[in-house]
Amino acid sequence: MKNIVHVAVGVIQGINAEGLPHYFLTKRLADVHQGGKWEFPGGKVEIDETVAQALARELKEEVAIDVLSCQPLIKIEHTYLAKNKDKDDKHVCLDVYLVDNFLGEPSAQEGQGEGWFTLAQFDSLEFPEANKAIIEKLRLQS
Repeated sequence: MKNIVHVAVGVIQGINAEGLPHYFLTKRLADVHQGGKWEFPGGKVEIDETVAQALARELKEEVAIDVLSCQPLIKIEHTYLAKNKDKDDKHVCLDVYLVDNFLGEPSAQEGQGEGWFTLAQFDSLEFPEANKAIIEKLRLQS
């Protein structure tokens, strides 16, 4: 049986000076899986917590915000094939939530890059393959 990493992901949305929605992204550290790519922040769901609890905990730890409310956006299952035959494939299940009501100003807390980007700016960024379905969903809703 394959080992699936269950991840709570927050699509943190704000409105920029032009009145357009923009999204807070972090850039993965170079030495981790999918290193150097931009992503929506979040992290693993622990055995003893709900997805909502994991999302609140991870966004507090990673980007220093308190989630006041959020709504489900999309659920994604994706397999990253190992490039090295000595390593196992990585299977992820992403529970993705739109976070548009929060306290604090997001800022990367773990040394990673950060920034606010509009959907149009996403085209110039590199994302992990599993995040592409999130971007497509956002584009369909805009």
